[in-house]
Amino acid sequence: MEFNIALLRGDGIGPEIVDSAVAVLEKIGEKFGHKFSFTPYLIGGSAIDATGKPLPEETVKGCLESDSVLLGAVGGPKWDNLPGDCRPEKALLGIRAALELFTNLRPAKLYKALKDECPLRPDIAAGGFDLMMVRELTGGIYFGERGRREGKYGEEAYDTECYSKMEIERIARVAFETARKRRKNVISIDKANVLESSRLWRATVHEIAKEYPDVDCTDMLVDNAAMQLVKNPGQFDVVVTSNMFGDILSDEASQITGSIGMLPSASLGSSKRGMYEPIHGSAPDIAGQNKANPIATILSAAMMLRYSFDLDKEADAIETAVDSFLEAGYRTADLIGSTDAKPLSTTEVTEKILELL
Repeated sequence: MEFNIALLRGDGIGPEIVDSAVAVLEKIGEKFGHKFSFTPYLIGGSAIDATGKPLPEETVKGCLESDSVLLGAVGGPKWDNLPGDCRPEKALLGIRAALELFTNLRPAKLYKALKDECPLRPDIAAGGFDLMMVRELTGGIYFGERGRREGKYGEEAYDTECYSKMEIERIARVAFETARKRRKNVISIDKANVLESSRLWRATVHEIAKEYPDVDCTDMLVDNAAMQLVKNPGQFDVVVTSNMFGDILSDEASQITGSIGMLPSASLGSSKRGMYEPIHGSAPDIAGQNKANPIATILSAAMMLRYSFDLDKEADAIETAVDSFLEAGYRTADLIGSTDAKPLSTTEVTEKILELL
């Protein structure tokens, strides 16, 4: 099979970690008989320097014509003083909108080899966990009506949480389809005891659940979910929730894994084309020093294989290689923790994973 992938290397460590993922995909292509073609485009600060815009039209066009998109990271102190609409981060909202990406998938997995880096109690970390956050990305309070007005106590500000049934239906279907690829369990997070938008959310998720009788579905209030993530994260398989709740809970989930440098993500729409990226930033302090951990980007490439290209065996191969890498005691600087392992460079990590493939 042949696939055309748009590369958005971006800024900081972005080029280094994207190139690592490209090397892994090329190895997968050799091993499984696929051909991956890669076309680079500018985004973020590098695009501003070259074109004056954080998201050039050529980049948008190229991504729309691709089978999927692999993104590194954007931003850095060089561009911090630019107006908001001209900053590198503005490109992320623009490309998500252009590609009509309404779902954010964020896995949070505690690898056995990294259990000592988990901030939870040892008995909780020993059980491990592997969950997938499915966050609605384009609706809710972040996109609702907002403003300032004169209220009972003087000036006040307001932001409106609003969800249509259609928006809830489509994100729920993503969650159930994702669960079918995993352990067939969905927990829907809301605040239905207080919010009307959450009551519609809960009722709509229950309706969609009837289409997936093979998947278990339960509800959980968001405040309880925040507690359960640190008390018993192993109970979660697929979590589906609104934009704001997902924003908060996915960050909480990422922190209990022990290292943000291990976490990939996917942004998806109604088509198979998605955008895949690590959840960490551009780390300008170590850019160009061959120190960055490329594993989150490599795992993002594995997500691309699984969710955009339906290449599950190929995705499994990458994830197994990462497991083997960690079990063998190899570490990057961000994973050293209490061990006496020698930190490997970005290049060395990539070479080891290629060997394990």
